[in-house]
Amino acid sequence: MKKVINNPQDYTDDMLRGIYAAHANQVKYVESDLRCYCVANKKPGKVAIVTGGGTGHLPLFLGYVGENMLDGCGVGGVFQSPSAEQIYNISKEVEDGSGVLYLYGNYTGDIMNFDMAVEMCEMDDIQTRSIVGADDVNSHHDLKLRRGVAGIYFMYKCAGAKAAQNGTLDEVLTSAQKAKDNTRTVGFALTPCIIPEIGHSNFTLADDEMAMGMGIHGEPGIWNGPIKTADKIAEESLKTLLDDMPVASGEEVCILINGLGATSLEELYILSGSVSKILEIKGIKIYRTFVGEYATSMEMAGASISICKMADDEMKQQIDMPVCTPFYCQK
Repeated sequence: MKKVINNPQDYTDDMLRGIYAAHANQVKYVESDLRCYCVANKKPGKVAIVTGGGTGHLPLFLGYVGENMLDGCGVGGVFQSPSAEQIYNISKEVEDGSGVLYLYGNYTGDIMNFDMAVEMCEMDDIQTRSIVGADDVNSHHDLKLRRGVAGIYFMYKCAGAKAAQNGTLDEVLTSAQKAKDNTRTVGFALTPCIIPEIGHSNFTLADDEMAMGMGIHGEPGIWNGPIKTADKIAEESLKTLLDDMPVASGEEVCILINGLGATSLEELYILSGSVSKILEIKGIKIYRTFVGEYATSMEMAGASISICKMADDEMKQQIDMPVCTPFYCQK
Protein backbone atom coordinates (compact mmCIF):
# COMPACT_ATOMS: atom_id res chain seq x y z
CA MET A 1 0.00 0.00 0.00
CA LYS A 2 1.45 3.36 -1.08
CA LYS A 3 -0.45 6.32 0.36
CA VAL A 4 0.44 9.73 1.76
CA ILE A 5 -0.78 9.08 5.31
CA ASN A 6 0.33 8.89 8.92
CA ASN A 7 -1.42 6.20 10.97
CA PRO A 8 -4.00 4.40 8.78
CA GLN A 9 -6.44 4.51 11.68
CA ASP A 10 -6.27 8.32 11.66
CA TYR A 11 -6.92 8.66 7.92
CA THR A 12 -10.33 10.36 8.19
CA ASP A 13 -9.52 12.70 11.08
CA ASP A 14 -6.16 13.72 9.59
CA MET A 15 -7.94 14.53 6.32
CA LEU A 16 -10.50 16.66 8.14
CA ARG A 17 -7.84 18.57 10.06
CA GLY A 18 -6.26 19.45 6.75
CA ILE A 19 -9.57 20.63 5.28
CA TYR A 20 -10.40 22.83 8.28
CA ALA A 21 -6.93 24.35 8.23
CA ALA A 22 -7.14 25.14 4.51
CA HIS A 23 -10.75 26.38 4.40
CA ALA A 24 -11.48 27.91 7.81
CA ASN A 25 -13.41 30.77 6.20
CA GLN A 26 -15.90 28.34 4.62
CA VAL A 27 -16.33 25.33 6.92
CA LYS A 28 -16.03 24.36 10.57
CA TYR A 29 -16.87 21.51 12.96
CA VAL A 30 -19.15 21.44 16.00
CA GLU A 31 -19.31 19.84 19.43
CA SER A 32 -15.51 19.33 19.41
CA ASP A 33 -16.07 16.53 16.88
CA LEU A 34 -14.09 16.83 13.65
CA ARG A 35 -16.65 14.67 11.92
CA CYS A 36 -19.49 17.15 12.48
CA TYR A 37 -18.78 19.17 9.33
CA CYS A 38 -20.79 22.26 8.42
CA VAL A 39 -20.73 25.72 6.84
CA ALA A 40 -18.85 28.37 8.80
CA ASN A 41 -21.68 30.87 8.45
CA LYS A 42 -25.29 29.76 8.18
CA LYS A 43 -27.97 31.79 6.41
CA PRO A 44 -30.71 33.00 8.78
CA GLY A 45 -34.15 31.54 8.17
CA LYS A 46 -33.11 29.14 5.40
CA VAL A 47 -34.06 25.45 5.28
CA ALA A 48 -30.90 23.53 6.22
CA ILE A 49 -29.81 20.54 4.15
CA VAL A 50 -27.72 17.88 5.88
CA THR A 51 -26.08 14.89 4.23
CA GLY A 52 -23.67 12.23 5.42
CA GLY A 53 -21.62 9.25 4.39
CA GLY A 54 -18.29 7.56 4.56
CA THR A 55 -14.88 8.97 3.75
CA GLY A 56 -13.35 7.90 0.45
CA HIS A 57 -15.77 9.51 -2.00
CA LEU A 58 -14.63 13.14 -2.25
CA PRO A 59 -16.12 15.41 -3.35
CA LEU A 60 -19.27 13.39 -2.58
CA PHE A 61 -20.92 14.18 0.75
CA LEU A 62 -18.82 16.77 2.62
CA GLY A 63 -17.48 18.30 -0.61
CA TYR A 64 -20.88 19.76 -1.46
CA VAL A 65 -21.27 21.70 1.78
CA GLY A 66 -21.18 25.36 0.85
CA GLU A 67 -22.92 28.27 -0.82
CA ASN A 68 -26.29 27.39 -2.42
CA MET A 69 -25.81 23.67 -1.79
CA LEU A 70 -25.62 21.84 1.54
CA ASP A 71 -25.25 23.09 5.10
CA GLY A 72 -23.75 20.14 6.94
CA CYS A 73 -22.38 16.61 6.62
CA GLY A 74 -21.85 13.76 9.02
CA VAL A 75 -18.48 12.22 8.15
CA GLY A 76 -17.98 8.51 8.70
CA GLY A 77 -14.76 6.51 8.47
CA VAL A 78 -13.71 5.10 5.12
CA PHE A 79 -16.84 3.56 3.57
CA GLN A 80 -18.61 3.80 6.96
CA SER A 81 -21.69 5.67 8.12
CA PRO A 82 -21.62 8.70 10.43
CA SER A 83 -23.27 8.29 13.81
CA ALA A 84 -26.77 9.44 14.69
CA GLU A 85 -25.37 11.73 17.38
CA GLN A 86 -23.09 13.45 14.85
CA ILE A 87 -26.00 14.03 12.47
CA TYR A 88 -28.10 15.38 15.34
CA ASN A 89 -25.37 17.76 16.52
CA ILE A 90 -24.88 19.09 13.00
CA SER A 91 -28.64 19.59 12.66
CA LYS A 92 -28.78 21.67 15.83
CA GLU A 93 -25.93 23.83 14.57
CA VAL A 94 -27.20 24.57 11.05
CA GLU A 95 -30.98 24.71 11.63
CA ASP A 96 -32.39 28.23 11.96
CA GLY A 97 -36.13 27.82 12.39
CA SER A 98 -37.16 26.53 8.96
CA GLY A 99 -36.38 22.85 9.44
CA VAL A 100 -33.83 20.37 8.11
CA LEU A 101 -33.85 18.17 5.02
CA TYR A 102 -31.82 14.97 5.36
CA LEU A 103 -30.53 14.02 1.91
CA TYR A 104 -28.17 11.05 1.68
CA GLY A 105 -27.39 7.77 -0.10
CA ASN A 106 -29.50 4.63 0.12
CA TYR A 107 -27.31 2.53 2.42
CA THR A 108 -28.47 0.56 5.46
CA GLY A 109 -26.21 2.17 8.06
CA ASP A 110 -26.96 5.68 6.84
CA ILE A 111 -30.71 5.07 6.86
CA MET A 112 -30.61 3.71 10.41
CA ASN A 113 -28.55 6.59 11.79
CA PHE A 114 -30.42 9.36 9.99
CA ASP A 115 -33.72 7.87 11.23
CA MET A 116 -32.37 7.95 14.78
CA ALA A 117 -31.31 11.57 14.27
CA VAL A 118 -34.86 12.41 13.16
CA GLU A 119 -36.17 11.08 16.47
CA MET A 120 -33.60 13.11 18.41
CA CYS A 121 -34.53 16.26 16.49
CA GLU A 122 -38.22 15.69 17.18
CA MET A 123 -37.46 15.82 20.91
CA ASP A 124 -36.05 19.33 20.33
CA ASP A 125 -38.99 20.37 18.13
CA ILE A 126 -36.73 20.56 15.05
CA GLN A 127 -38.81 19.76 11.99
CA THR A 128 -37.18 17.32 9.55
CA ARG A 129 -37.83 15.61 6.23
CA SER A 130 -35.77 12.78 4.70
CA ILE A 131 -35.01 11.54 1.20
CA VAL A 132 -32.41 9.08 -0.11
CA GLY A 133 -30.58 9.05 -3.43
CA ALA A 134 -31.13 5.75 -5.25
CA ASP A 135 -29.94 6.23 -8.81
CA ASP A 136 -27.72 3.17 -9.47
CA VAL A 137 -29.79 1.23 -12.03
CA ASN A 138 -27.66 -1.92 -12.07
CA SER A 139 -27.75 -2.37 -8.29
CA HIS A 140 -31.40 -3.51 -8.19
CA HIS A 141 -34.53 -3.64 -10.33
CA ASP A 142 -36.51 -2.00 -7.50
CA LEU A 143 -35.86 1.76 -7.30
CA LYS A 144 -36.38 1.69 -3.52
CA LEU A 145 -33.50 -0.77 -3.11
CA ARG A 146 -30.97 0.89 -5.40
CA ARG A 147 -27.70 2.38 -4.21
CA GLY A 148 -27.21 6.12 -4.20
CA VAL A 149 -24.19 7.13 -6.28
CA ALA A 150 -23.05 10.12 -8.39
CA GLY A 151 -26.57 11.09 -9.47
CA ILE A 152 -27.22 12.44 -5.98
CA TYR A 153 -25.35 15.50 -7.23
CA PHE A 154 -28.49 16.59 -9.09
CA MET A 155 -30.55 16.21 -5.90
CA TYR A 156 -28.04 18.35 -4.03
CA LYS A 157 -28.16 21.00 -6.76
CA CYS A 158 -31.95 21.22 -7.00
CA ALA A 159 -32.64 21.05 -3.27
CA GLY A 160 -29.83 23.49 -2.51
CA ALA A 161 -31.11 25.99 -5.05
CA LYS A 162 -34.66 25.83 -3.70
CA ALA A 163 -33.43 26.33 -0.14
CA ALA A 164 -31.29 29.29 -1.25
CA GLN A 165 -34.44 30.80 -2.76
CA ASN A 166 -36.10 30.56 0.69
CA GLY A 167 -38.35 27.68 -0.24
CA THR A 168 -40.23 25.94 2.55
CA LEU A 169 -39.08 22.59 3.91
CA ASP A 170 -41.70 20.75 1.86
CA GLU A 171 -40.78 22.73 -1.27
CA VAL A 172 -37.11 21.85 -0.84
CA LEU A 173 -38.07 18.20 -0.41
CA THR A 174 -40.21 18.37 -3.57
CA SER A 175 -37.25 19.74 -5.57
CA ALA A 176 -35.03 16.92 -4.31
CA GLN A 177 -37.72 14.36 -5.14
CA LYS A 178 -38.14 15.72 -8.69
CA ALA A 179 -34.40 15.39 -9.29
CA LYS A 180 -34.42 11.87 -7.85
CA ASP A 181 -37.35 10.77 -10.03
CA ASN A 182 -35.57 11.99 -13.16
CA THR A 183 -32.03 10.71 -12.49
CA ARG A 184 -30.42 7.38 -13.31
CA THR A 185 -26.78 6.20 -13.15
CA VAL A 186 -24.70 3.31 -14.50
CA GLY A 187 -21.11 2.77 -13.35
CA PHE A 188 -18.17 0.47 -14.04
CA ALA A 189 -14.78 -0.29 -12.46
CA LEU A 190 -11.43 -1.03 -14.08
CA THR A 191 -9.40 -1.54 -10.87
CA PRO A 192 -10.10 -2.00 -7.16
CA CYS A 193 -9.12 0.45 -4.43
CA ILE A 194 -7.31 0.09 -1.12
CA ILE A 195 -8.92 1.01 2.22
CA PRO A 196 -6.12 2.41 4.43
CA GLU A 197 -7.13 0.52 7.58
CA ILE A 198 -7.14 -2.77 5.65
CA GLY A 199 -4.08 -2.20 3.48
CA HIS A 200 -5.04 -4.33 0.49
CA SER A 201 -7.44 -4.25 -2.46
CA ASN A 202 -11.12 -4.68 -1.66
CA PHE A 203 -11.67 -6.92 -4.72
CA THR A 204 -9.68 -8.22 -7.69
CA LEU A 205 -9.83 -7.67 -11.44
CA ALA A 206 -7.46 -9.02 -14.06
CA ASP A 207 -5.38 -6.50 -16.03
CA ASP A 208 -7.62 -6.91 -19.09
CA GLU A 209 -10.92 -7.09 -17.14
CA MET A 210 -13.61 -4.59 -16.14
CA ALA A 211 -16.68 -4.84 -13.89
CA MET A 212 -19.96 -3.35 -15.12
CA GLY A 213 -22.27 -2.18 -12.35
CA MET A 214 -19.63 -2.25 -9.62
CA GLY A 215 -20.63 -0.19 -6.56
CA ILE A 216 -18.59 2.64 -5.07
CA HIS A 217 -17.69 0.43 -2.08
CA GLY A 218 -16.71 -2.50 -4.28
CA GLU A 219 -20.17 -4.08 -4.31
CA PRO A 220 -20.39 -6.71 -7.09
CA GLY A 221 -21.59 -5.61 -10.51
CA ILE A 222 -23.69 -7.44 -13.08
CA TRP A 223 -20.79 -8.81 -15.12
CA ASN A 224 -16.99 -9.02 -15.21
CA GLY A 225 -15.36 -9.34 -18.60
CA PRO A 226 -12.85 -7.98 -21.11
CA ILE A 227 -12.41 -4.20 -21.17
CA LYS A 228 -14.64 -2.56 -23.78
CA THR A 229 -14.05 0.61 -25.79
CA ALA A 230 -15.52 3.91 -24.66
CA ASP A 231 -18.09 3.69 -27.46
CA LYS A 232 -19.20 0.22 -26.36
CA ILE A 233 -19.34 1.20 -22.69
CA ALA A 234 -21.44 4.26 -23.55
CA GLU A 235 -23.73 2.17 -25.76
CA GLU A 236 -24.40 -0.45 -23.09
CA SER A 237 -24.74 2.13 -20.32
CA LEU A 238 -27.19 4.31 -22.24
CA LYS A 239 -29.29 1.31 -23.21
CA THR A 240 -29.57 0.40 -19.53
CA LEU A 241 -30.34 3.98 -18.51
CA LEU A 242 -32.91 4.67 -21.23
CA ASP A 243 -34.62 1.29 -20.85
CA ASP A 244 -35.12 2.13 -17.17
CA MET A 245 -36.05 5.81 -17.69
CA PRO A 246 -37.21 6.44 -21.26
CA VAL A 247 -36.30 9.82 -22.77
CA ALA A 248 -38.09 10.79 -25.96
CA SER A 249 -36.51 12.45 -28.98
CA GLY A 250 -36.58 16.22 -28.42
CA GLU A 251 -36.48 15.98 -24.61
CA GLU A 252 -33.57 17.53 -22.72
CA VAL A 253 -31.19 15.94 -20.26
CA CYS A 254 -28.13 16.81 -18.22
CA ILE A 255 -25.23 14.39 -18.45
CA LEU A 256 -22.79 13.68 -15.62
CA ILE A 257 -19.60 11.82 -16.55
CA ASN A 258 -18.00 10.96 -13.22
CA GLY A 259 -14.54 9.59 -12.52
CA LEU A 260 -14.11 7.16 -9.64
CA GLY A 261 -10.71 8.46 -8.51
CA ALA A 262 -7.98 7.23 -10.86
CA THR A 263 -9.42 7.79 -14.32
CA SER A 264 -7.85 10.67 -16.22
CA LEU A 265 -9.88 13.68 -17.28
CA GLU A 266 -8.88 12.92 -20.86
CA GLU A 267 -10.53 9.50 -20.65
CA LEU A 268 -13.66 10.99 -19.11
CA TYR A 269 -13.98 13.38 -22.04
CA ILE A 270 -13.56 10.49 -24.47
CA LEU A 271 -16.45 8.77 -22.70
CA SER A 272 -18.43 12.01 -22.71
CA GLY A 273 -17.96 12.31 -26.46
CA SER A 274 -19.23 8.76 -26.94
CA VAL A 275 -22.32 9.49 -24.84
CA SER A 276 -23.06 12.75 -26.66
CA LYS A 277 -22.77 11.08 -30.06
CA ILE A 278 -25.32 8.39 -29.18
CA LEU A 279 -27.78 10.89 -27.68
CA GLU A 280 -27.51 13.07 -30.77
CA ILE A 281 -28.40 10.12 -32.98
CA LYS A 282 -31.44 9.45 -30.77
CA GLY A 283 -32.53 13.10 -31.00
CA ILE A 284 -32.14 13.64 -27.25
CA LYS A 285 -31.00 17.19 -26.47
CA ILE A 286 -28.24 17.82 -23.94
CA TYR A 287 -28.95 20.83 -21.74
CA ARG A 288 -25.66 20.67 -19.83
CA THR A 289 -22.76 18.24 -19.49
CA PHE A 290 -20.71 17.85 -16.32
CA VAL A 291 -17.38 16.02 -16.56
CA GLY A 292 -15.00 15.34 -13.67
CA GLU A 293 -14.86 13.68 -10.27
CA TYR A 294 -18.17 14.05 -8.44
CA ALA A 295 -18.36 10.78 -6.47
CA THR A 296 -15.13 8.82 -6.18
CA SER A 297 -14.11 5.53 -4.60
CA MET A 298 -10.64 6.19 -3.18
CA GLU A 299 -8.23 5.48 -6.08
CA MET A 300 -10.49 3.14 -8.03
CA ALA A 301 -10.22 3.44 -11.81
CA GLY A 302 -13.53 3.56 -13.63
CA ALA A 303 -16.42 5.92 -14.19
CA SER A 304 -20.15 6.38 -14.10
CA ILE A 305 -22.66 7.94 -16.44
CA SER A 306 -25.69 9.75 -15.04
CA ILE A 307 -28.65 11.17 -16.91
CA CYS A 308 -30.97 13.75 -15.34
CA LYS A 309 -34.06 14.48 -17.43
CA MET A 310 -35.06 18.15 -17.35
CA ALA A 311 -38.62 17.97 -16.08
CA ASP A 312 -39.32 21.71 -16.37
CA ASP A 313 -37.76 25.17 -16.53
CA GLU A 314 -37.52 25.37 -12.74
CA MET A 315 -35.19 22.36 -12.70
CA LYS A 316 -33.02 24.02 -15.35
CA GLN A 317 -32.80 27.17 -13.24
CA GLN A 318 -31.84 25.09 -10.20
CA ILE A 319 -29.13 23.25 -12.13
CA ASP A 320 -27.81 26.60 -13.38
CA MET A 321 -27.66 28.32 -9.97
CA PRO A 322 -24.07 29.29 -9.09
CA VAL A 323 -22.60 27.33 -6.18
CA CYS A 324 -19.29 27.40 -4.35
CA THR A 325 -17.76 25.02 -1.81
CA PRO A 326 -14.12 24.30 -0.95
CA PHE A 327 -14.28 21.42 -3.45
CA TYR A 328 -16.66 22.52 -6.18
CA CYS A 329 -17.63 25.81 -7.77
CA GLN A 330 -20.04 26.38 -10.66
CA LYS A 331 -20.73 29.83 -12.09
